[in-house]
Amino acid sequence: MQKYLLNHKNQITWVNMILIIGGFFSHFSLQNMLISDSFFILASLFGIAPILIQAYQALKVKVISIDLLVTIAVIGAFIIQNYEESAVVTFLFLLGALLEKRTLNKTRSAIKSLTELVPEKAWLKVDEQRFEEIDSDDVEVADILLVKTGGKIPVDGHVILGTGAVNESGITGESLPVSKERDAKVYAGTLLENGTLQIQADQVGDDTTFNKIIELVEEAQDSKSEAERFIDQFAKYYTPVVLLLAVSVLIVSQNLELAITILVLGCPGALVIGVPVSNVAGIGNGAKNGVLLKGSETIHDFSRIDTIVFDKTGTLTTGQPEVVVQKFYGERNEADIRYLTSVESESDHPLAKAVLTAFTDGELTKITETQVVKGGGIIAHIDGHRVLVGNGVLVTDHQIPITLAVKSDIQKLEQQGNSLILMAVDGEVKLLLGIRDQIRPEVKKTLQSLRDLKVKNLLVLSGDNQGTVDSVAKKLGLTEAHGNLLPAEKAKYIQKLQSRNHVVAFVGDGINDSPSLAIADIGIAMGAGTDVAIETSDVVLMNSDFTRLPHAVGLAKATVRNMQQNIIIALTVVIVLLLSVFFSTWMSMTIGMLVHEASILVVILNGMRLMRYHTKSKIK
Repeated sequence: MQKYLLNHKNQITWVNMILIIGGFFSHFSLQNMLISDSFFILASLFGIAPILIQAYQALKVKVISIDLLVTIAVIGAFIIQNYEESAVVTFLFLLGALLEKRTLNKTRSAIKSLTELVPEKAWLKVDEQRFEEIDSDDVEVADILLVKTGGKIPVDGHVILGTGAVNESGITGESLPVSKERDAKVYAGTLLENGTLQIQADQVGDDTTFNKIIELVEEAQDSKSEAERFIDQFAKYYTPVVLLLAVSVLIVSQNLELAITILVLGCPGALVIGVPVSNVAGIGNGAKNGVLLKGSETIHDFSRIDTIVFDKTGTLTTGQPEVVVQKFYGERNEADIRYLTSVESESDHPLAKAVLTAFTDGELTKITETQVVKGGGIIAHIDGHRVLVGNGVLVTDHQIPITLAVKSDIQKLEQQGNSLILMAVDGEVKLLLGIRDQIRPEVKKTLQSLRDLKVKNLLVLSGDNQGTVDSVAKKLGLTEAHGNLLPAEKAKYIQKLQSRNHVVAFVGDGINDSPSLAIADIGIAMGAGTDVAIETSDVVLMNSDFTRLPHAVGLAKATVRNMQQNIIIALTVVIVLLLSVFFSTWMSMTIGMLVHEASILVVILNGMRLMRYHTKSKIK
């Protein structure tokens, strides 16, 4: 019976309302007090049933709950034969709980809607000519699946055939479709807007990025911050105090109605619900906008940061080096370019890839002999010529003369933060290349937005040489720049900042920087939803979108402000109502409960404003 009543609280609320309407109709239209009181008594009995059960369940675990205050108040109203008050109090209390539940469900709807994006069916390749429809849950790793225009991708995988445009907004928050071709990564729950793809499954079921995001956000919404834990403790002790106050008033004044009124007015409903609503709404907003916040505690700490430390490669920069300077000594000729591209095609080093990207027109020539010098470069024999391609150490070690002009260019490019590649043919330097990892185009405006949000210190810590790091810091106007650091040294520097009472966030790639992500007050991963990023950090910027960072910081600050506003509203209402009992003549149980439920609605609506939060300036 208890379970049945609690599962049908909504229906009981509406029955309660209908009976109260019948009571008022009988009182004012029929002027029949017997029928009117009967309606109110029935309404009270219906309404008090689930409240009484909840109070009893709380007492079983030694908690004096708000439900107990309302139960005692309603019983007291019965004793003094104030049936109208008892009926209205139960209805308003049940209505408040109903509104609270519906509003929390609405704030969670952003996450619930995500679960509906994963398709139930998938088309599995069974032979070269045939695909068979199966349940998505039955897909296994390495299976090949077909996705057509308008279809949803059922697993994480990579494209093995075809091209198309995929809407990844459910994963990254980015509304524009992303072009996909062979070897491109695709995610479960994303929509193929046009094209046809064959994909190979890499992660299925609960292991997909999509399911991990849902799990992460649901866990975050259920987590409790320091503020919420304080509210729980406050309510735990506050309720017995109100009960004791009511008993004391009854003993001193012998006024049962006054004591019952105190019980009703002392209910801190808005205080209990205000902080969780803000928490859930803030996390829901982040999930919709490509920012995963790992819980209410994270939001609280994130809102206090005054220092953000950045890794350089892949965070402030694209992580894709480009050739930015070409210096030919002598005439530029096709043979030198051919030698360069032929040698670099033998290497899988990122700088070699940058060279091949810059010299796409360079033809390849057969190499007869190759020697790889670790930490230096490559020595090769091409068309009877001895070709060296590598850094300055390689050239010096092989006693190749460097002219004053070459030395000057090397010094200048190093000061500008370039990595250098030299090519020498038959003992003569022919070419010098300056290669740099390019700063993300949106970074400068993003950093200014962070300054506008009162983040005072912006630092870069990197394993790259100091010249490169200084160059990046100068262009971006960073507070400090430190290079030549190992991962452990980065973490140590963050501890140094924390010892100076700075609240520090670290932004990294979630892999090499895991010590720093762990040691910082807030670890922020530029992870594109990778497993390591989700597991290591406190905040994940989906799709490695740096422009989401100001939204994340601003949202955390706005969420904490919203929590504080709700606490102030709730406490103010309780204090005013209790004072009104003793210093006014108009206060009654019904008015008090009406004000209480109105205050609950106010804090709920205030919390829901966070669902529409966005940063003031758009970063492009």
